Amino acid sequence: MPKSGNDTLLSTNELMIGGVSTSFLAEKYGTPLIVYDESTIRKQIHDYKQAFREVQADFRLAYACKAFCTAYMCQIAQEEGLWLDVVSAGELFTALSTGFSPKQILMHGNNKTKDELELAITSQIGLIVVDNFHEIELLGELLNQAGQSIDILLRVSPGVDVHTHDFISTGQQDSKFGFDLYSGQVEEAVVAVKKHPRMRLMGLHAHIGSQIFDAEGFAVAAKRMADLSKKLEREYDVLTHILNLGGGLGIRYTEEDTPMPLETLVEEVVLAARKAYESDGMSLPLIMLEPGRSIVAEAGTTIYRVGSRKEIPGLRTYIAVDGGMTDNPRLALYGAKYEAVIANRMNEKQKELVSIAGKACESGDMLIWDIELQKAKPGDLLAVFCTGAYNYSMASNYNRIPRPAVVFVKEGKSRLVLRRETYEDLLSLETNDDFS
Repeated sequence: MPKSGNDTLLSTNELMIGGVSTSFLAEKYGTPLIVYDESTIRKQIHDYKQAFREVQADFRLAYACKAFCTAYMCQIAQEEGLWLDVVSAGELFTALSTGFSPKQILMHGNNKTKDELELAITSQIGLIVVDNFHEIELLGELLNQAGQSIDILLRVSPGVDVHTHDFISTGQQDSKFGFDLYSGQVEEAVVAVKKHPRMRLMGLHAHIGSQIFDAEGFAVAAKRMADLSKKLEREYDVLTHILNLGGGLGIRYTEEDTPMPLETLVEEVVLAARKAYESDGMSLPLIMLEPGRSIVAEAGTTIYRVGSRKEIPGLRTYIAVDGGMTDNPRLALYGAKYEAVIANRMNEKQKELVSIAGKACESGDMLIWDIELQKAKPGDLLAVFCTGAYNYSMASNYNRIPRPAVVFVKEGKSRLVLRRETYEDLLSLETNDDFS
């Protein structure tokens, strides 16, 4: 079982989450079921804040909604004093529906649509992270039409390669995100922004990737942003008040993962940034981070019910569950690994080597390859750990399978946050319109 802070306890041979038994949760809400320990989420946020206070840095934390976005999660972020990082009008609409302060929202996106930018402008959000030249012109036009101004950051592709999966590496030079640091695009962007006085350039943004285990890449990015800031101040009379280094802190999914402790990473990132800016004769600007996975991943556990078994003598035993790639596509997308247990028979010693298959009609629908578990029987509950980030966010209705329910637990009580989709929900967007 992974080491996480999710108050996961054993009681009478059964897995407990946040003081609630998995069998109770499965019976009350059905399976598959994604369960979040709220205390873990709040603890991660508090740990981030404390780490910044320890290094005495002016900071701002924006929860990355793409990791997991619901109205209730936005409420938690607001209660904890976080900003929100949204990447679509859907995420922005969700946040606004809760009464979240728009002044504490920033918007990302490499191809923001006119409708998305209009919603951001009319809502008067706090920051837009501008990603490309088309966006500069489109945003400038929309601001003129609305008669409004807005604060922006320029997203820079800093040319930092980190050791993570190609699909979640974003800071290398060959990236769809941001202005290229080495071809003069950033300077061109600054000139373009200056033509639009309703855009207030507040600083720079550089996100290097996701599931990162050390601070080296952040330090390199900070140094390059410091040098760029000096150049922009000297040659373009632009002061950078904010340095946004994105998110990306990795978490421990399995024993193979060795992420740096949160407080150590924050300390090393801030110290590296401070050194870089002071060596260039500047003061350290406000440091902004956008943690997502590191706040919610370890808080989440998915509960499945075991179904069929297929034994191939001398080769493999498959155990099938009632979910799979429709609620967790991460293994299919980039080979993600997880740890799991038979939740209703935790203390049994007898183990067997099995692979966990999903129910979708797809050979690639696997959750875990080769894991030692208590011998599973139909009706048992399988708990897969660390499923709080990019699981429900990327869930689908492939095979017309309804998406699972989501429950939060805290101090022995549970709260339904997202109800399970019904078959009627699957038909809710269909029409009987004639051709016209």
